[in-house]
Amino acid sequence: MTLCLDRSITSEIVAGDVDSGRAKGAIGGSLGRRLWLKNGSESATGVSPPRKLTLLLMLVTLIPSPGAAEESGRLNESSAANLILQVLQEKENLTEMPFRDVVFYATGRKIIPIDDRDETDRRVVKQIGAALDEVLRRMNAPDSPVQSVARINEVSSFFENMIRELLDASPGLSCGFPKTAAERVQRSGYPDLRLVDTASNRVYYIDPKLYAAGSRESSFRTFYFEPKIVTNKVREDAAHLVVGFEHEARKAGHWNFTRWDVVDLTHFKVRLKAEFQGSNRDIYQPEAIVATSAGG
Repeated sequence: MTLCLDRSITSEIVAGDVDSGRAKGAIGGSLGRRLWLKNGSESATGVSPPRKLTLLLMLVTLIPSPGAAEESGRLNESSAANLILQVLQEKENLTEMPFRDVVFYATGRKIIPIDDRDETDRRVVKQIGAALDEVLRRMNAPDSPVQSVARINEVSSFFENMIRELLDASPGLSCGFPKTAAERVQRSGYPDLRLVDTASNRVYYIDPKLYAAGSRESSFRTFYFEPKIVTNKVREDAAHLVVGFEHEARKAGHWNFTRWDVVDLTHFKVRLKAEFQGSNRDIYQPEAIVATSAGG
């Protein structure tokens, strides 16, 4: 089972057991840890959430950690039944979740809002803007590598690489790809970039996005965050920014990128999507096949 946190969110998530307002562990484990959701006004500000919680979800991992297959196979049927019933009954309550609370209770780290009265934040945001202006200029150039790419979905990595390069070259800034809890660089998953102001040591996580002109009001999923222990890349209290680039439809083999926006995710709301999934390997087990074509 996968629990994806979608864009499109006033419940709070607490991963693991609650002790003094901090989660004892992030979501994970061979059978998954407990995921708590509650109604209330307290948020990820260090205030201890109440122990009386209204919903308990047991996360079932379809791909267990090494050596845990036997343990996963003994999952209690009543636990699975309770999980499904809770998800069905509480579906409407799994929306409008503050992303800052999701991040805090899944990772123990806070989202720090951008303060336009703060000199450091103003300077860093201005430097980001200057870099993004240059990204637009270079990407729209006829000889830009992205102009030979037919599918917009394959363009994102070009933007990530160029943003990282330009910000890393900016005075007083250092930009790279964030490492996981296992100290490995992983390009997939949120966030894509880690920007550091070297004078203050403030961290800014940046997630570039591309979207088609006219789709800003679309309700289709464009953002997701999947809390995991080993591959968690949110490891510091930081500002969280989405950098959005608008593009027009490709004409005569040319992409035209028209604007950019820097979005502070402090007040961003997400929804939780519970999804049971399996792979082809899970489906086509020899003992499960009851008929095959003559040439198979």
